[in-house]
Amino acid sequence: MSNGKHSGYPPHWDVRQSKSRQIPYYFNTLTGESRWDPPSPSEGVEEDSKLGAMHILVKHSKSRNPSSWREKNITLTEQEAYDKINSILQRLTSKEKPESFKDVAAVESDCSSAKRGGDLGLFPKGAMQKPFEDAVLGLKVGKLSGPIKTDSGIHLVLRTK
Repeated sequence: MSNGKHSGYPPHWDVRQSKSRQIPYYFNTLTGESRWDPPSPSEGVEEDSKLGAMHILVKHSKSRNPSSWREKNITLTEQEAYDKINSILQRLTSKEKPESFKDVAAVESDCSSAKRGGDLGLFPKGAMQKPFEDAVLGLKVGKLSGPIKTDSGIHLVLRTK
């Protein structure tokens, strides 16, 4: 049925057809494991190869989903979202009294990760939108990005791993 190149499956997983049940199953060509349930996209990805980041997302009316836990119908323009994210960036990098990333994310981010202080945890390469991933890869651990535009909105990214 597939040669392991099925979108969303980790390397070494094939989708095959069961001869006895006439339904697809999943087979790991590296380990010989077979199962009925599909593997998760990050399965088999070493923890060391995963990335870690926290972020603050400001959505605008043209975001792919202009709604959040903070506001049902987001009406900010893209420019207003940039202005807001730049204001947040100034608060985080203030020489006098910089604010905590987690604390600011918890109240300002339009992402549901706000409840975790913006923490996205660990994720494999390829799991995030390309501009976001490129920003994470371009940062050293512990460093904060400038504004990053994705289909979701405008982000500030703090690399954690």
